[in-house]
Amino acid sequence: MIFDLAIVGGGPVGLAAAIEAKRAGLSYVVLEKGCVVNAIFDYPTYMTFFTTSELLEVGGHPLVSSREKPDRKDALTYYRLVAQRENLNLLQYHEVSRIHPAPAGFTLEVNRKDGSDGVVEARRVIVATGYYDNPHILGIPGEDRENVSHYYTEAHPFWGLKVTVIGAGNSAADAALELYRGGAKVTLVHRGSELRKSIKYWVRPDLENRIKEGSIIAHFESRVVEILQDRVIVQPVDLESPAWELETDFTFALVGYTANTDLLEGAGVKLLEDRLAQMNEHFETNVHGLFVCGSAGFGDRTNQVFIENGRIHALAAVAEIARQLQLQEMRV
Repeated sequence: MIFDLAIVGGGPVGLAAAIEAKRAGLSYVVLEKGCVVNAIFDYPTYMTFFTTSELLEVGGHPLVSSREKPDRKDALTYYRLVAQRENLNLLQYHEVSRIHPAPAGFTLEVNRKDGSDGVVEARRVIVATGYYDNPHILGIPGEDRENVSHYYTEAHPFWGLKVTVIGAGNSAADAALELYRGGAKVTLVHRGSELRKSIKYWVRPDLENRIKEGSIIAHFESRVVEILQDRVIVQPVDLESPAWELETDFTFALVGYTANTDLLEGAGVKLLEDRLAQMNEHFETNVHGLFVCGSAGFGDRTNQVFIENGRIHALAAVAEIARQLQLQEMRV
């Protein structure tokens, strides 16, 4: 079977595209390498979203939350129920390893959870893979140790331990505060001179106050240059002051995430400055029939695209795909 549309990624943007494709009468399939909304599943356990419920909704389904801003659990329940109620053609644990332009459209190579390989053929493709599974790598010795992670989940396992948090954005701020309140001894290391301006407005003053009172130790204009089993080596960014050691049981390297462009590049998509995919107002790339929605096409500019506007990308892309396929049928 050749689908009208294959959607790579079963996050909120991919689900929004699938709902629109279904309502437009297109045959479609969603291929997700993990569970439905896998990135949200990987978020910190007690994370609260930046935004209000209505801006996270897809397909006109209301997201009901007891708070103004929903949390991770609210979102997981919501998107799971949306997929169920819409009876979406969603294949979980199907990872797309490559996209090939083909005479009829595209061939997608797929790796299934059981280890078997397969292919999916489609006339059009939307890549909506997000960015959260591709953390920035520091590239320092010891970064691959078992006591290092680029993801934070919850504080409980770190009670009573010395924890170093590298970074000063939202992920680092949330982790540092939760770890402190969970009984960890937290030290923040950041190469900048202050906390990032982008930190959530209700979180930043909390972290600033904890630093001022000494509950959380912060070393600005510093960077971790090596991670060892029981300590990290810290170097001032001016390089004139000597490096020093910081006792540490566990290190969180939370310096951001970036979209993985391997699938796009492998299919022939051109990348512009900051690895931004070349695309038009309908989010169609230079490869005819291949669309990119959400943060997947924004390379290092992931701070510009969120669920709120990524879901709008999906509506525009599916509308254009439906138009193109209709014209194609008329010509035949």
